[in-house]
Amino acid sequence: MAGSTSKDWLPLANVAVSIHTPTMSLKNAALLALIGTILLTVLVLAHFITIILGVIHEVISAMALLPSLVHLFASLSVLVFFYVFYRKQA
Repeated sequence: MAGSTSKDWLPLANVAVSIHTPTMSLKNAALLALIGTILLTVLVLAHFITIILGVIHEVISAMALLPSLVHLFASLSVLVFFYVFYRKQA
C-alpha cells in the first residue's frame, strides 16, 4: 500500500454516498416493519385460537395456553410500538 492515503483501505469512508439507499427513509422502514409485524401478529393470533379450540375440545393440554398467550402479548406489544413509531415519523 505504498503511496496510498490512509483512507483508501476504508470502503465505507470512500464510497459512503453509494452505500446507502436514498429511497429507504426512516418512515418507509417503519412502515415495512409495521406490515411485517401485522402479518406475524395474524399468524400468532391464529395459533392462539387453535390452541384455545384444542383446549376446549380437550385435545391440547391447558398448559399450552400460557406460552401461546405470552407470544400473542409480545406480538401485540411490538405491533403497537411500530404503529406509534410509524405515526411519529414526519
